[in-house]
Amino acid sequence: VQLQAFGGGLVQAGGSLRLSCAASGRTISSYMMGWFRQAPGKEREFVAGINWSGGGTYYVSSVKGRFTISRDNARNMVYLQMNSLKPEDTAVYYCAADRDATSWLSFEPDYWGQGTQVTVSS
Repeated sequence: VQLQAFGGGLVQAGGSLRLSCAASGRTISSYMMGWFRQAPGKEREFVAGINWSGGGTYYVSSVKGRFTISRDNARNMVYLQMNSLKPEDTAVYYCAADRDATSWLSFEPDYWGQGTQVTVSS
């Protein structure tokens, strides 16, 4: 599976961006999918996750109510809608896929996208 993330950019605080992750090579319809981010000098952080059906989601507390993860299995796509962006959301964002995770605690990606830069100015 190859994952390609895109949609990042420069936005002012309070603005919105929508990240997309396109999967190729095989269907990701049975995979748990997630978005991670890594800011300079910080460890990579699990930001949001979605189960295979889209009926179960996870968000780190700092983005709850502002970010929404979704997926379109027919198109092999995953999205991250980011609203009310803050300067502390600035990071490289990565999409990732886990073939056989059954819970967020066991979410350990097998596949990673290349990352897309999100920069939020104050």
